[in-house]
Amino acid sequence: MTVLPDDGLTLAAEFSDATREQWQRLVAGVLLKSGKEVEGAAAEDALSTTLEDGLRVRPLYTGHDTAPEPGLPGFAPFVRGSRAEGNTVGGWDVRQRHTTPDTDAVLADLENGVTSLWLVVGEGGIPVASLGRVLDGVYLDLAPVALDAGAEVEPAARELLRLYEERGVGRDAVRGTLGADPLGLEARTGQPFDFAPVAGLALRCAEEYQGLRALTVDALPYHEAGGSAAQELGASLATGVAYLRELTGAGLSVGQACAQLEFRYAATADQFLTIAKLRAARRLWARVAEVCGAPGAQVQHVVTSPVMMTRRDPWVNMLRTTVAALAAGAGGADAVTVLPFDHALGLPDAFARRIARNTSTILIEESHLSRVIDPAGGSWYVERLTDELAHVGWEFFQGIERTGGLSAALRSGRLGQDLADTWAARTSKLAKRREPITGVSEFPHLAERPVERTPAPAAPSGGLPRVRRDEAYEALRARSDAHLAATGSRPRIYLAALGPAAAHTARLTFASNLFQAGGIEPVTEGTFEDSGATEACLCSSDALYEEQAADAARGLQEAGARHVFLAGRPGQYSGVDAYVFAGCDAVAVLSATLDRMGVS
Repeated sequence: MTVLPDDGLTLAAEFSDATREQWQRLVAGVLLKSGKEVEGAAAEDALSTTLEDGLRVRPLYTGHDTAPEPGLPGFAPFVRGSRAEGNTVGGWDVRQRHTTPDTDAVLADLENGVTSLWLVVGEGGIPVASLGRVLDGVYLDLAPVALDAGAEVEPAARELLRLYEERGVGRDAVRGTLGADPLGLEARTGQPFDFAPVAGLALRCAEEYQGLRALTVDALPYHEAGGSAAQELGASLATGVAYLRELTGAGLSVGQACAQLEFRYAATADQFLTIAKLRAARRLWARVAEVCGAPGAQVQHVVTSPVMMTRRDPWVNMLRTTVAALAAGAGGADAVTVLPFDHALGLPDAFARRIARNTSTILIEESHLSRVIDPAGGSWYVERLTDELAHVGWEFFQGIERTGGLSAALRSGRLGQDLADTWAARTSKLAKRREPITGVSEFPHLAERPVERTPAPAAPSGGLPRVRRDEAYEALRARSDAHLAATGSRPRIYLAALGPAAAHTARLTFASNLFQAGGIEPVTEGTFEDSGATEACLCSSDALYEEQAADAARGLQEAGARHVFLAGRPGQYSGVDAYVFAGCDAVAVLSATLDRMGVS
């Protein structure tokens, strides 16, 4: 990482260096125009963004924002990648997920760019007895298989190993993971599971199948329960340490035990946070392995986040998963699974699977993302974020260990409460549209035709919840859909634009988006009497509100409006019942409005 000897803003040799103080003065001047009188460091703080875990992203990073030396790719602490060559040889492993015994879909994936299979087996997935049929025609010496069999991991593993033997695959050619994850399953179901059969599988893999890993440290249960990036990291470390204890207690060496683990993380559309998380995860696990006396790199399987997937306007999910996959690749993931855009709706169709696998192909073959090792490395911002996230993740891990380990944290409810607290804070941001969801809370399309899919098998439940960013707005839209089915029309609100377009366009657009997010159809043409609405909202500038708001509100009430909103900050306007503005609790406003409309 290059560190400049001065303030770090050198752009070219022929120009004199700018100082941070000069930049801060310019920032203060811009902020003054928007009504904020700040200067110096306070001006810089005004442009900073607070993330989960107490992390704060600043608007400017320079060579003074140093972080620990990340090392070289393939060497401890593995921040820059687990292998010296990175993903430059062939790109990352493109791993597609399958939950049904559809041999044609499996073969179509492998013939069109997928390089390994992630098979959900047992409850909520492929029956163990159907495993052979699903893999019919698959060259098992070429396509690694990652099982995800939950409580049925032992019979599923036996069946897969039998298939390798039956089809003449040499033991040295077997690649993949058996996917045993007792603690992850406990997190999903709330039920403890015996580790003894898992230890037996690990011993067999260590002795007979050098390229096969027995265990998966799956951080998705904590991510899907609303956890932050640091909580995901801390829980995965605690899981990995617990497995090392169990495996070494069963007779494996520390080195053998480490070699039996594959880690699974979520990638979100926050590309820099995802990149930093994967880099921090390798650094943290390298520290654990070093302390245990068996330095080694973490193997990462990264999955595009189910939490960010929306049911409304699901086509936008293609964009989200593309950004997430890019971040996973740039972050050094060994294997990447892009969930199909219709994942939240049920079983994906052939088109959705094709788009999912082609996402990685385009990033590797056309964008050439894998040709550069650790492309984010050397960025002062990314290096600093990696370091800060690593520290917070380590603190969360230590907190779990102090309570007696992950199993104790799960059974006591402490971990679940920590995740719930994080999700509650995020839910508030979502409700206030501080974290926008395109197509749902921002720019929704009420007239869109619903995308229908065959329901997916029920996933294991009973433990930590599974949350989605869109769940509050989805509930509102479902109420609107039911009203449409019962009456033939959606609930409506009349938007009364005051004055010329220049005065009302911004707030008219804001109000239209807000009400549509709750399934309420805005009407902007004609009169209130002709709109079929029972509610109304004034939209204009502050200056025109002073002149016309009171009279306009009274006129709407006389025309039959039960409730009159005003798009703008709360003021003293007679006849106005409520205000909608950036940062208001949109979910609460929309829910109350639907209640008044009699939409259940």
